[in-house]
Amino acid sequence: MKQKDYFVEEIGEIRALVSRDPSYTELPDPDLREKIDQMLDLRVRQCRTSSPERAAYYSSLSFKKRKNLSDTVFESIRGLGILGRIVEDKSITEVMINGYDTIFVERDGKLEQLPDKFESQERLRNIITKFVQDMGRSVNESNPIVDTRLKDGSRVNVVLDPIAINGPIITIRRFPEEGMTIEKLIRYGSITPQAAEFLEKLVRAKYNIFISGGTGSGKTTFLNALSNYIPPAERVITIEDSAELQIRNVPNLVRLETRNANSAGAGAITIRDLIKSSLRMRPERIVVGEVRGEEALDMLQAMNTGHDGSLSTGHANSAEDMLSRLETMVLSGAAGLPLEAIRQQIASAVDIIIHLSRMRDSSRKTMEITEVDRLENGKILLNPLFRFEEDERTTRKKVSGALRRTGNPMVHPDKFINSGIYDYLENQEG
Repeated sequence: MKQKDYFVEEIGEIRALVSRDPSYTELPDPDLREKIDQMLDLRVRQCRTSSPERAAYYSSLSFKKRKNLSDTVFESIRGLGILGRIVEDKSITEVMINGYDTIFVERDGKLEQLPDKFESQERLRNIITKFVQDMGRSVNESNPIVDTRLKDGSRVNVVLDPIAINGPIITIRRFPEEGMTIEKLIRYGSITPQAAEFLEKLVRAKYNIFISGGTGSGKTTFLNALSNYIPPAERVITIEDSAELQIRNVPNLVRLETRNANSAGAGAITIRDLIKSSLRMRPERIVVGEVRGEEALDMLQAMNTGHDGSLSTGHANSAEDMLSRLETMVLSGAAGLPLEAIRQQIASAVDIIIHLSRMRDSSRKTMEITEVDRLENGKILLNPLFRFEEDERTTRKKVSGALRRTGNPMVHPDKFINSGIYDYLENQEG
């Protein structure tokens, strides 16, 4: 007969023993850990006389499982409970909590379900409330959806019940602490050295670049890597829903983050508000983490009014689809604008679209680097410069191929010329 796992129940029992000391919340971390270990030993002794089944459970615990128990009790007092321990695991890149008793994580691009679970739905709710409040946000029945971040910069989305039928839902996207670079993307096979060199020249020459892709395709990671090419002497302003960009080489950096409305429905600061404000802050480049709605018009106008070299990302299935998405987003905030005028704004503002994709083998590839050519007969024309081509070694389980030059010359090399980057002609040849 399979032995019952008392892990979750024992967390509460040990925490109750620790909390009998009125000063336990004031103990330094090392002393609190020692206290927890003492109470764990006490709990083992108690079970020997009161509960043979739990005594057997404790005797079967491995050193690792016992340490996990101690760490989880510590996190439940000081931090985020089981969630804190999961977030500390550097091998995990994404966390998906579907209610208190179902936890999935992503490691090396593969999903797996963890055996861990929270003590109760109420305990999970308390943890959510704690870290959301720590970041200056609020989540409750009247405001059940919130985007925020953890202290390490991890992106967090929360949806509370009853909107979420499973119970409280948390999705956490983690980013590498050391930051992403183009060199690493080359090693991972996401981009080729030739394409990377071309992108460096585009950023230095201050082309306006949009990065498109689906969920999990690596848009923010790619934007972080691309930002390393921004000259350190420039003044850069980043604008995000929740701050997750990691621009490290620019000393004159201003980071702006949106704010939700308070309980009275007032005080909200939107991306649109921040873009408008940033134009008064003498930016040389504006970097918008992601454009999702009516702020697209303000972003395009900023690109068209002397803020060359601006960067942003957006959800789309292709470079061409990104243009349609931009049209829709602009219309959501300016329904009276003629479609022709919107397309003219887009064709004039956006110079380059980089499209990313997450492949069937979970790898992330740069699928296309395309130049926005011009508006002709009411349609925006694109000029593909690089395209990903699969080769003969590709299988169902492993995608093999490379991002290859199309051979199309650039239609608008003027920013290269104005920046004194004349060797762009090297990339006109396949």
